[in-house]
Amino acid sequence: MEKRFLGRSGLQVSALSFGLMTFGGTGMFKSVGTTQVEEAARQIDIAIEAGVTLFDTADIYSGGQSEEILAAALGDKREKIIIATKVYGMMGKGDHDRGLSRQHIIAACEASLRRLKTDRIDLYQVHNFDSLVPVEETLRALDDLVRAGKVRYIGSSNHFGWQLTKAMGVSERLGLERYISQQIQYSLMVRDVEVEMLPAGVAQGVGALIWSPLAQGYLSGKFEAAASAGSRLEASGRISIYDTERGHKIVAVLREIAAAHEGATPSQVALNWLLTRPGVTSVIIGARTEAQLRDNLAAAGWSLTAEEAERLDRVSAVPVGYPEVQHGFFHPERNLPVFPRVK
Repeated sequence: MEKRFLGRSGLQVSALSFGLMTFGGTGMFKSVGTTQVEEAARQIDIAIEAGVTLFDTADIYSGGQSEEILAAALGDKREKIIIATKVYGMMGKGDHDRGLSRQHIIAACEASLRRLKTDRIDLYQVHNFDSLVPVEETLRALDDLVRAGKVRYIGSSNHFGWQLTKAMGVSERLGLERYISQQIQYSLMVRDVEVEMLPAGVAQGVGALIWSPLAQGYLSGKFEAAASAGSRLEASGRISIYDTERGHKIVAVLREIAAAHEGATPSQVALNWLLTRPGVTSVIIGARTEAQLRDNLAAAGWSLTAEEAERLDRVSAVPVGYPEVQHGFFHPERNLPVFPRVK
């Protein structure tokens, strides 16, 4: 599998990553997946054999169970993979059991290290933006964890472009560790990140790790209308957002392109499209079953043609908004977008 440098760093990761939200299955995550240790071990082996190096989890996933299951299922393969986890979500009822204060970040890191049974976290990501805590405090705490050897690299997740850029400026001004990655939602159905998040990442040398690349399974083509009953997509309440005329057209094109490639599926086509996008380093795939995992991993075995990628770009195109419309009106040759609009 192709390896790519993550942002402006020396850390190389696989083009496809394995997301472990399905490990555990308690509370709000029960509808996502209930993978336990034995099945997790098989899935991890399949992913490693396919060339996956980045495994992404979070302390909040099933209240820490995802991290614990990863550690138990991984066994002696720790040095073969890059472990990415996150901090931010509520992990208790105390005043400092959530957010990005120094108090919570340090305590959460120690707890994740214990659950993961490892001496370091390769990529430690802030799961969201905390408007109640100074960015300087958050970055100083993360920098201390790197200097202590408990964290190798740091990243952001779910930040606006201005929030990411502000953090990068603070890191430069104070000489602190900088974010090398941003984990963001992106798919043929959800292209908001093309306006500011991805361009900010490209400008700042921050690589994008993509979550929900299949729009919670909708782009597999299996969840239209009544077929979504009992699915994670239905449980999330987003089926009505995706199952529209635009969604139907996108899925139809995915099926047509898949039919032109022997053994390909709509899911693989959707994943392949993301791998062609500027600023994208790795696409995080999740799977409830081995069959789903193997199907998604097969996307790394072939590539879209330029014409197929453009066709998907066209069918999923979204309206241009302000100020982009002004950039395209006044001397567009001086405002070259990261994502040129198809006509």
